Amino acid sequence: MTAPPETSTAAKTGSADLEFADNGLALQLFGSHHSHLARLEGELDVTVHARGNRVTIVGSAESVEDAGRVLTGLYGRLEKGLAVGPAEVDAALRMVTGGGSVADADVEIRTRKRHISPRSPTQAAYVRAIEQYDLVFGLGPAGTGKTYLAVAKAVELLVRGEVDRIILSRPAVEAGEQLGFLPGDMREKVDPYLRPLYDALHDMMPSAQVAKRMDRDEIEVAPLAFMRGRTLSNAFVILDEAQNTTAVQMKMFLTRLGENARMVVTGDLSQVDLPRGTRSGLRDAVEILAGVPGVAFTHFDDADVVRNPLVTSIVRAYDHTERRRRTAARYESGHDGPAEESFGAEDGPQNADP
Repeated sequence: MTAPPETSTAAKTGSADLEFADNGLALQLFGSHHSHLARLEGELDVTVHARGNRVTIVGSAESVEDAGRVLTGLYGRLEKGLAVGPAEVDAALRMVTGGGSVADADVEIRTRKRHISPRSPTQAAYVRAIEQYDLVFGLGPAGTGKTYLAVAKAVELLVRGEVDRIILSRPAVEAGEQLGFLPGDMREKVDPYLRPLYDALHDMMPSAQVAKRMDRDEIEVAPLAFMRGRTLSNAFVILDEAQNTTAVQMKMFLTRLGENARMVVTGDLSQVDLPRGTRSGLRDAVEILAGVPGVAFTHFDDADVVRNPLVTSIVRAYDHTERRRRTAARYESGHDGPAEESFGAEDGPQNADP
């Protein structure tokens, strides 16, 4: 292991000089045509001058410090033999500006097809929670990696032999779990609702392995209704889109947890598709289980969205509009309490137009 890069900082001018011991790694760190350095400049509003294995960073004191932490952390990844590309640079920026450490991205999940690293401090905390707790709730908007990271961890533990099977479930809420009118056999009826889970599985394992393990019941993908009456032992169990469960369904699912089993429940309480007046089982569980030992909650927000950057803007625009609409509805009704109280104790389709 080489010595860490030498750093000298001039506080008054807001500048820092970094030197990296390995010229080859420094070239990888800077990126093709210094593209990684350009990304830092754009995101942190700094100027980065590179010459050989040295860089000079100029900007505000805070931004210079953040840029130095990003480059030092990414260089550490390269020393460990880990890749550094545009995705890793973006992840490091998200880690540092979110109050975390680039080292959080080293919490790797290793599957047959890829190695997955957290890309925000919240994602890192989520992965650690899954490793430490038997029951974890991942709450937040689309694109934050809630389900993807849970499936990745499940596959990792299955391949390592720490669990005997993976069980992935979703409520088929659009059909009210009355699937008989759809064409085809039962698997063909429910597959459209479970497709996102299949997609995540195929991202982690070769298709032949997925099919083989499903044939041996080592991987099961099933609608929530199929969980009733079962005890799920020696398994990694994931309930996706849990905001669309009722309180009765959620209690039923949570009490399936058997010996040597782990359970992850994911959902977005701003996207409830239940009939108006039906309380979300996810909201119910969050309130009831708060403070219960052995249960962890990870709350994601739009800063954790790791899809196309436009998704972050979309999530923020919708959140802003929904807050404005709730505020307007409160004043129109003469209600002076918090806007959230205008929904009362019941949940409805909160993503629908009023």
